[in-house]
Amino acid sequence: MASMGQIIFCSMVILIVMFSAIIILVLALTFSNQAAQAVTQNAFPVANLGQDQLLSCQLVNTVETTFTKVSVTWEKTGMQGFVYQYVNGGSSLGNQNQEFSGRTDIFPDELVKGNVSLLLRSARAEDEGVYTCSADSSKGGGKVNIHLRTAAYTAPTFTLSERTMTARADRWFPRPNVTWTDSNRRVLQATTSMEESSAGIFRVVSSLPEVNSSQSYTLQIKNPLVMSTSSAEITGLNVSANTYFSFSRAPPALVSFYPSVVAAVACISFLILLILK
Repeated sequence: MASMGQIIFCSMVILIVMFSAIIILVLALTFSNQAAQAVTQNAFPVANLGQDQLLSCQLVNTVETTFTKVSVTWEKTGMQGFVYQYVNGGSSLGNQNQEFSGRTDIFPDELVKGNVSLLLRSARAEDEGVYTCSADSSKGGGKVNIHLRTAAYTAPTFTLSERTMTARADRWFPRPNVTWTDSNRRVLQATTSMEESSAGIFRVVSSLPEVNSSQSYTLQIKNPLVMSTSSAEITGLNVSANTYFSFSRAPPALVSFYPSVVAAVACISFLILLILK
């Protein structure tokens, strides 16, 4: 069994290696040739089925703020043809996959700013996948991957009748869980039903009995991709509510992958230190 001193020493070595890598990265970026790179503001967006979705892709450069001779090709992993292509000052759609015909576009007026984002119209479940933005310009370019996920979600509406508050949300997918809490964050008992359409979309109806006037309640509708949080306040016979949405940052597989890598690196480093000793 390793002693406490060995464990502390191993931890210090790992920290030194990590900080050294960060310093090297910062220096490399500082003294690079300032070539443009492709980045995204959201690598794991969640598209609302039937709604338009923006796939973010931006050329960035530490010196230049304007770009010329911009071209971009959007592709989807595992799919023949491309999603969208812009070259030589115009769209080039001869090899575009038919699934995206008439459903994709960029923002030509934004190209000079390095904005090569893709607008995907009327998102479908089959649109889910990994998209690659390959952008180039007179100042250089690069590639970035966007992992698009699809779901259906709507904000609930609230009604009040005989001290029972009912929330209705017409479109949710995947199937969500519903939780009511009071102002003290205590979980409340409610009656919830979900009706599934032929398209697999769920209509949520949830009723909370014995509510009190001048009280506030929180309704959370959540599935693995999206969570809506509604704050509902009763005033007399009326209900006023505010709803906001939050989204999972990354697929569960990736979330669990990174800690595993860190743990594996730490274990390997520790074993190497023991062998060398």
